[in-house]
Amino acid sequence: MKTKNTANCRIFILLAFIFTSFFALSQEPSLDLKQQIQNLQNSISNLQHEIDILKKYTDDVLWYERVGDYAYIDKVYITGPPKANVKNPTAMGANNPLKFYAYVFIPKGIDLSKKYPLIVLAHGGVHYDYKTYDMHVIRELMAQKYIVVVAEYRGSTGYGKSFYESVDYGGRENEDVKASRDYMVNNYEFVDKDRVGIIGWSHGGMIALMNVFNYPDDYKVCFSGVPVSDLVARMGYSDDEYRAEFAAPYHLGKTANENVQEYRKRSPVWNADKLKTPLLVFTNTSDDDVNSLEVEHLIQALKAENKKFEYEIFKNIEGGHEYDRIDTKIAKEIRLKIYAFLAKYLTPPVLLKTVEDIDKASYRPIR
Repeated sequence: MKTKNTANCRIFILLAFIFTSFFALSQEPSLDLKQQIQNLQNSISNLQHEIDILKKYTDDVLWYERVGDYAYIDKVYITGPPKANVKNPTAMGANNPLKFYAYVFIPKGIDLSKKYPLIVLAHGGVHYDYKTYDMHVIRELMAQKYIVVVAEYRGSTGYGKSFYESVDYGGRENEDVKASRDYMVNNYEFVDKDRVGIIGWSHGGMIALMNVFNYPDDYKVCFSGVPVSDLVARMGYSDDEYRAEFAAPYHLGKTANENVQEYRKRSPVWNADKLKTPLLVFTNTSDDDVNSLEVEHLIQALKAENKKFEYEIFKNIEGGHEYDRIDTKIAKEIRLKIYAFLAKYLTPPVLLKTVEDIDKASYRPIR
């Protein structure tokens, strides 16, 4: 974590950047209006990355305030595979492993001479990061004595433009999350390598699926909530602005229409035949982000492959895409189902069985 002085220094640099950018633009009378507008857009884009860095610093501090009574919190710097899209692959360092951060949460009061189950949590969003939005989920996992790791995989926001443009959607981001799992197993003697589960919602649900499809021997169980499941279908019902983001040169480079096979290769629905891990899938028909038709397609694909798994399609539950992660009673009841499923395979020391258990663990002061 960074110090207050570091944050203040970044704020000063940010303000200087804004001033110099606009001053430079005002001194370019020889440029035509179109070029000046392009320069301004580039400056705004760079500025957004600086703002994201400041937001990340702020939210990191909040983790200690909101979860510090329950958990030891660390943020480690580890490596995954090299960048997927490198302009000059023969350049020195082009094939170096990509470095990224991962959050580590360890319950306070555990017996370090014993072994505890590990939850690998894949955060959501195409370009997003892990935030204290999930603080109640983390508190609930800490109450059950799970160790938790969350990778800020390539493309996550809050780490600058270069890292943002290292995105490999449906590709090496999956390996980054797997690398966070391996880091925990190899570096924490109280993590039980035979009791590792993976969970995620939305894009994180997609990453969780691709991890158990690609590394079935490394996970005992998987929960995937409202997962992005079929990129071809997703591009079909999304708008042009969303499609253009994926077609960017630093991203997939082409639209689904231009390279349908690549989009299929990165979609869980087209990898359903690989499932070997116990799996629970949830979706909500009122989801306003991942249309439930994607998840229903995944369910059909798994059934067609005669895979054993569990699923539930919730009907118009309040909260839309985030129906089971908000703080309503029904959201807590649904989370209890998730915890019960995970516990069958990970046998945590404590299991939250009722909404009252959740409230005591996550919504009330510790006595």
